[in-house]
Amino acid sequence: MRRILVALVLLLTFGNLLVSAKPAHGKEAFLWLDGHANFKRLGTKAGVDRVLKDAKSTGFTDVILGLKGYDGYVFYPSHIAPVLHELHGFRRPDNYNFPEVVLKEGHKLGLKVYFGMSEFQEGDKKDHRGILYTTHPNWQCQAYTPKGIVPMSQISGGAAVYVNPVLPQVRAYEISLLQELLRMYKPDGIVLDGARYPSSKIIDQTDFSNASRVAFEKFIGHKIEKWPQDVFTYRTSPDGKVTQVPGPLFKKWIEWHSAVIYDFIRQARDSVKKIDPKVVYADYVGAWYPIYYQMGVNWASRTYNPAKHYSWADPTYYRTGYAQLLDKMFVGTYFYDVTEKEAIKSHTPSPDPTKKPSYYWWYSVDGSAKIAMRVIKGVVPAYGSLYVQQYLDKHNPQQFVRAIKADLRLTDGVMIFDVVHLDKYGWWKYAKVGLEGK
Repeated sequence: MRRILVALVLLLTFGNLLVSAKPAHGKEAFLWLDGHANFKRLGTKAGVDRVLKDAKSTGFTDVILGLKGYDGYVFYPSHIAPVLHELHGFRRPDNYNFPEVVLKEGHKLGLKVYFGMSEFQEGDKKDHRGILYTTHPNWQCQAYTPKGIVPMSQISGGAAVYVNPVLPQVRAYEISLLQELLRMYKPDGIVLDGARYPSSKIIDQTDFSNASRVAFEKFIGHKIEKWPQDVFTYRTSPDGKVTQVPGPLFKKWIEWHSAVIYDFIRQARDSVKKIDPKVVYADYVGAWYPIYYQMGVNWASRTYNPAKHYSWADPTYYRTGYAQLLDKMFVGTYFYDVTEKEAIKSHTPSPDPTKKPSYYWWYSVDGSAKIAMRVIKGVVPAYGSLYVQQYLDKHNPQQFVRAIKADLRLTDGVMIFDVVHLDKYGWWKYAKVGLEGK
């Protein structure tokens, strides 16, 4: 009997320590749990229990549960979006309520649980899966190519097909999913992911649909004489290389894209807060601000004017900054080099003859984090985020540790993407060292 009591006391003591343990760095540390990559790993309560306990003991304070992927399928019993029940031969039980399990078990451990939702990505190009291939093919973005304007699903590159964010029905659909989640569950926060235009080698190549032309003309206040040539044209050199030549409306096109995303961020926030005013409303972006305009997004503070620093920004571009609409922001400091000196060295000689190696200082965790904090200007907490695969590719866990410490030092905390890398390759131990923050 005495042994049982001792064991019970030890169990309770350990449990209390697990729940009340504070990370050594004293800042919030988030771990992303991708829905696709962890479909089987988190497909049972036992799997969820193990991963969350590992996350807690490693030093994470919060987890972000990815509930909608780039194919538009969701991982909860939605009545609106297509639900993914089976992946790679593994089928989850029909009665397995994934978000409910993570919320319950995460809160038991003292972890806050956020829901991550992919925005505007509604089709898998490879498998032709998603609503863009079934019920709403007319929603997809139209891409301007050297051969003309074609549906995005017909151009090469990228895994996802994007819907056009200027369409009212698209916005209503994406926001309805956020509303549905908040009516079904009580997460600590909602994190938007991919709330942008698609990226490509051609800057702002989409959307060139008629709906976008009409909206853009309204934005600039006059009809466009040459469409789409007044935005930009293509030039083909004798050796066959295609380059983009900005037209007279190119800067306004960039600004308009950012205005479209600003309006969506605001509209989504209003809808989310109407259902649950206390839920944290957050966004996940890339920290490479000097070129992120290419995705039609301005995640800076509205009090920051990029026209003073970057030639691509019009004097009125600052109006599209939406940082102040958020409660938190996750900025992807997705660079292998940690310090500015490392980035300059690795870009010597310069890969671009028009730029000096010194230009690439911000192609680093340190540099991109500093730029992010500079343009956000403290209007919202910002968390440097890392992509573990970059360090796995070069078999350098110590560089990963250094990157974690850099984000903890320079930003309001850190977010790690993704748990699959830590769990599959045994990198929990390196994350733990990094989160010590020393």
